[in-house]
Amino acid sequence: MTNEQIMLFSLLGCVFALLLWGRFRYDLVAFAALIAGVVIGVIPQDTAFSGFGHPAVIIIALVLIVSKGLSNSGAIELLARYMIDSGRKLSSHIGIMAGLAAALSAVMNNVGALALLMPVDLRAAEKAERSPALTLMPLSFASILGGLVTLIGTPPNIIIASYREKALGEPFAMFDFAPVGIVCAVVGVLFVALIGWRLIPRASGGSNHAQELFRLDDYVAEVRVSDDSDLIGQRLRDVKELEENGEVQVLGVIRRGNKLPGITAWQVIEAGDILVVEANPNAIEDLAGSLGVEYVGSEKYEGSLVSADTGFMEVVVPEGARIAGRSALNLKLLYRHNVTLMGISRQGQKIHERVRRTEIKAGDILLLYGPTERLSEISNWLGCLPLAERGLQVIKRDKALLAVGIFASAILAASFGVLYLPFALGLTCILYVLLNIVTVQRLYESVEWPVIVLLGSLIPVGAALEASGGTGLIANWIVTVTQGAAPWVVLTLLMVVTMTLSDVLNNTATAVIAAPIALELANRLSVNPDPFLMAVAIAASCAFLTPIGHKNNTLIMGPGGYKFGDYWRMGLPLEILIIAVSIPAIMYFWSF
Repeated sequence: MTNEQIMLFSLLGCVFALLLWGRFRYDLVAFAALIAGVVIGVIPQDTAFSGFGHPAVIIIALVLIVSKGLSNSGAIELLARYMIDSGRKLSSHIGIMAGLAAALSAVMNNVGALALLMPVDLRAAEKAERSPALTLMPLSFASILGGLVTLIGTPPNIIIASYREKALGEPFAMFDFAPVGIVCAVVGVLFVALIGWRLIPRASGGSNHAQELFRLDDYVAEVRVSDDSDLIGQRLRDVKELEENGEVQVLGVIRRGNKLPGITAWQVIEAGDILVVEANPNAIEDLAGSLGVEYVGSEKYEGSLVSADTGFMEVVVPEGARIAGRSALNLKLLYRHNVTLMGISRQGQKIHERVRRTEIKAGDILLLYGPTERLSEISNWLGCLPLAERGLQVIKRDKALLAVGIFASAILAASFGVLYLPFALGLTCILYVLLNIVTVQRLYESVEWPVIVLLGSLIPVGAALEASGGTGLIANWIVTVTQGAAPWVVLTLLMVVTMTLSDVLNNTATAVIAAPIALELANRLSVNPDPFLMAVAIAASCAFLTPIGHKNNTLIMGPGGYKFGDYWRMGLPLEILIIAVSIPAIMYFWSF
């Protein structure tokens, strides 16, 4: 190995280690790796930022805006409402929801498709009095599978198509992924609908009531003892009587900004004390009414807060949300937006910090309290997704057909070569803005900028690895391990390695690194590179073993009450099944 290769592999090793650790956001890790590569001299300065102008980056950003427009038009929501019936058998419900999720993910961002369908699924679970854990994981997996079908369905497909254009002179077309993708999606959806949901651990899926799994009793919230409260002068044991009924649990007392050491039944309550409690929203409301406590926000702004028409909203925090990695106090949520973070639910974990000071993590469920007309807007600003069906006021249903027509025209124009795909999508975005389907204010908020920074940073790193011969070394190792074996064996090993990386890393990062290896393997074997590139596209997207492998898996963790180890039970058989059906499909549609 040359010194340049050693430095690049060391740099990538640090990137992988930091991504696995999860302490820092993946976009910051990728950008730091890019800068480090320039500093140590393995990435040329004149090409360091070339990744940000790469067609794949532009296409992904435009697809996200288009997805927002389709969501705003209400077309998808209306379709979901007509198709969903909580009275159906569980297998039928999962099959319909999974099929709809897969179909939507083929033409829009799969995170957006899940965000639209998850509240509908939760509502159906509530009406049917069943646990949402039985349906959310199949829904998430199906939305991932649907992205395999088209070029714009998932970022790895876009990356692979752009890499093919750079390496071979022509990209994959819009529906080149469809033959193999449809096979994988259909088989995968049938699996999750008929068998997969039965593999969900009984601890997560055995509840008969959706409310139990939401762990609403695990919200950690703060209430202040008002000056006229009946609790003043009483002891904590008076509050603890509520604990006997399972309604409220007192976790601590904060007095004049300091948490009192220990919790004893004989602690005397004073005016202004803040009680840290575990309770569901209804119990918090009852506590406020019966015992004279008030919601904690800021005394300076509390007057305007309580005088408004106020209410609660439960939202889930996706990866990359504005509030992820930050606290309500850091964002000045109450000061700027007159909304209070009332409580946090985190898969049953105890929250030891003050609620306002607690760093929010992806997968958390937040309980927001504030003026009802502002809650949906603030939820969007935070980058969170509501756990209830969306309000009618934000949907432009009169433009549903127009939005779908514009998008379909753009896809047809790109498919028949009338317009280059980025131009077709760009024109769609412009029309959406002009027709007020996507407002100018929401235009840039529609783009997942961490993904854009990640991709723009890693493309030069991947190019440097390829130019240095590093990908050749990896390809040589795979060829050596499979010495004398048929090409399909090498293809299978490539899929296994890529899929394993995608389970612990971002799928975008995995595709960037694996694409040059796939091409190098094909060159070493003197075979058509297309089957190997297609295998990477499939494997990079199919991350089903962990909640960190794909954003959709993280998104359902809180609402579904899943634990880290719950995913592999359905995910491992599904990944094996995808490999088993995709290898023959790739060999049939893309011969060596």
